Amino acid sequence: MKAFLFSTLCFLLTAASVIAAENTLISGDIEHGGFGGPVVKISQVNGETAVFTGGRGGWIINHTFIIGGGGYGLTMEMDAPDEAIRHFQRDLDLHFGYGGFEMEFIGQSDDLFHYSVYSLIGAGGVEYAEDFDEHDDFDKNDSVFVFEPALNGELNITTWFRLNVGISYRLIGGLDMYALDEEDIGGLSANITFKFGKF
Repeated sequence: MKAFLFSTLCFLLTAASVIAAENTLISGDIEHGGFGGPVVKISQVNGETAVFTGGRGGWIINHTFIIGGGGYGLTMEMDAPDEAIRHFQRDLDLHFGYGGFEMEFIGQSDDLFHYSVYSLIGAGGVEYAEDFDEHDDFDKNDSVFVFEPALNGELNITTWFRLNVGISYRLIGGLDMYALDEEDIGGLSANITFKFGKF
């Protein structure tokens, strides 16, 4: 009986020491914040300079981690590839937008200038369509997978406003569109984000 009690006591003490030594990504009192704001991306689509606009927002944990989402779309009129225009014998525009789940790690958030590492995992839509003025129902479209990692520099303008500038790379998967490859809508992008919130 004594041996059993001694063994039980040793087990409980060992378990308690293991629990006490457990390391976690986030521990102690958690501080919460949040932000939202517009985003401008300058990139290339189908070999031409393209401008995307959109917005993103998220929950900020301990001034370090952001969990959120965003969405972005072409804001300028772009022609479909010449080969597609000839094939379909129509004056077609190219439309592209995407969005999804976002995560960001912020280093030294309280410093005037600091860095962040960000990634988006989501989906997008690509479309060939007649000019809206033509009132035509012609439409060819496809859905794609999007993964976009980024490295940013961030400047604390005020306690509630931060300017985030960086470079990302848009990776596309699953595209099946006539005369358009995944590389045509993927690639490098220069990004500017205006963050408003509690940091």
